[in-house]
Amino acid sequence: MDLRASAAFTRTWRGGELEESVGEGRGLARALDAAGPGALTSLLAEGVDLVELEDAEVSLTVERRAGGTVRVRTRWQSGESAEQDIPLEVPVQDIVEALHDGSRAVHYKDGAWYEGFPLGGAQFVLPPLAPEQLGSPGYRDAHQVRFAYAAGAMAGGISSAELVLAMGRAGMIGYFGAGGLPVEAVEAALVRIGAGSGGRPFGFNLLHNPAEPAVEARTVDLYLQHGVRDVDASAFMGLTPSVVRYRLHGIHEVDGRIVVPNRLCAKVSRPEVAEPFMRPAPEKLLAELVASGAITATQAAMAKNIPIAEDITVEADSGGHTDRRPLPVIIPILRRLADRVSAEQGYRQRVRVGAAGGIGDPWSMAAAFQLGGDYVMTGSVNQCTPEAATSAEVKEMLAQAGFADVTEGPAPDMFEIGAQVQVLARGTMYAQRAAKLYELYKAYDGIEAIPAADRAKVEKQIFQRPLDEVWAETEAYWRARDPREAEKAAKEPRHRMALTFRWYLGMSSRWARLGEASRKRDYQVWCGPAMGLFNDWVKGSDLEAVPARGVVTVAEALLRGACSALRVQAARTAGVPLPPNVDRIFAQGSTAS
Repeated sequence: MDLRASAAFTRTWRGGELEESVGEGRGLARALDAAGPGALTSLLAEGVDLVELEDAEVSLTVERRAGGTVRVRTRWQSGESAEQDIPLEVPVQDIVEALHDGSRAVHYKDGAWYEGFPLGGAQFVLPPLAPEQLGSPGYRDAHQVRFAYAAGAMAGGISSAELVLAMGRAGMIGYFGAGGLPVEAVEAALVRIGAGSGGRPFGFNLLHNPAEPAVEARTVDLYLQHGVRDVDASAFMGLTPSVVRYRLHGIHEVDGRIVVPNRLCAKVSRPEVAEPFMRPAPEKLLAELVASGAITATQAAMAKNIPIAEDITVEADSGGHTDRRPLPVIIPILRRLADRVSAEQGYRQRVRVGAAGGIGDPWSMAAAFQLGGDYVMTGSVNQCTPEAATSAEVKEMLAQAGFADVTEGPAPDMFEIGAQVQVLARGTMYAQRAAKLYELYKAYDGIEAIPAADRAKVEKQIFQRPLDEVWAETEAYWRARDPREAEKAAKEPRHRMALTFRWYLGMSSRWARLGEASRKRDYQVWCGPAMGLFNDWVKGSDLEAVPARGVVTVAEALLRGACSALRVQAARTAGVPLPPNVDRIFAQGSTAS
């Protein structure tokens, strides 16, 4: 039980010096009722003589006394008061519970476990560890969040406005999934989130669009118009004018210090893709932006001293676009790269490196922080939360998935180059059917060249309608969206085949989001193995049911669990005896009032 977080004000006397802090004020009286002696003695860390906590209902004084005791004085607003002395070293009744409770200080001494900090001679001391302590303070300060935790963008608006706003209210950042949405839908989300954020943090996704760079540019225009300060750039294979223009917009100098209003988080999985984002913008791109009037020559000169992205999210074995890299391999490599580049460039602060992909339980999250992650970003586990804008059918499918129930299929936005996305395999044939379309695309020069038997099979089993009819609908779409694509298709049969096949790839994710029952076998559901890991962890807990998996509840449970895992591992590393069931960290819902 974290009494400090529950208090509105805390005053700590350490060696005669006063330290003051402000907490959440979420109910000190309730926390005090639930707290045991260990929670009280844990307030007196080494060197702390006295702690005072208070809110509107109650004030609490915890004072170190001679002879190894703690005096606790409680005064309620009604005027009632109480005083008691308790031993500073209280024997631990349940060491598993104590280790898992990050608010409790414990120590091992003379073959036994005790609450609080020792009077001396302890073999091992474990101080409290709160979720707010995980990750990089620089990340929390830059993004103005309480926790080094982000809910990543899931395309098609699955990372919805409601999800983003809920994360912001809880002191975390969520990124709206703008990828694949019409510009008008992105703008509507900008208005909704801007109006509802109340100044709390939020971000938007910028999904690289090699087929339609104008859409990427228009999306950046919207972000600049609406004052979006945090953007998650994903699926980029290199720098583009649009992403650099976003980062450098509004850059200026104050008292000799360069101020960059817009923060860019680049999601990558390869060092060669990460490094350009870690470095300043190249001269050629700066010259183009100056020539276009996007930035001034003075701003271009300032840009030579800052990285394009101050945060690099290492995307390991994730859902959607992924290279399925192992997190324990790629995180250290990119950490060393960030250290080297930051030193070479003389940055005031090192480029931060976060972890994403495969994070679905306390141990995997703890491992991400232990590997050096400055922050973590979750994705798959958020897709079956009530706030996610996908269908109830998809959420139930995800809640039943195991860690091996994923596979790879062609990416709708990069179909022609053979890019893949990781998707749910259980309950859907999307990966196999989309792969068949890519096989035909590679083998033939156009729809007319496909053998009649193969074409009939594709029309019956995949499209469930004639391909000529699909093309008529597709052509009308492109004539309204970008007539150049329709004109190119009229001249190049193979391009017409690609656009026709992409109709299925695009509709399959839409059918999933809408819960189109007749096309359930075609659902394209972006998902990584973290979903199965999460399902295994929450089995039998109050988070097993989909309605209980609020995005904030999931985040808080994972963060608290990661603290528990790190504490257990610290005790194991110290070589102190532990019970056999200590690694089983139970999933618990939100404790917020």
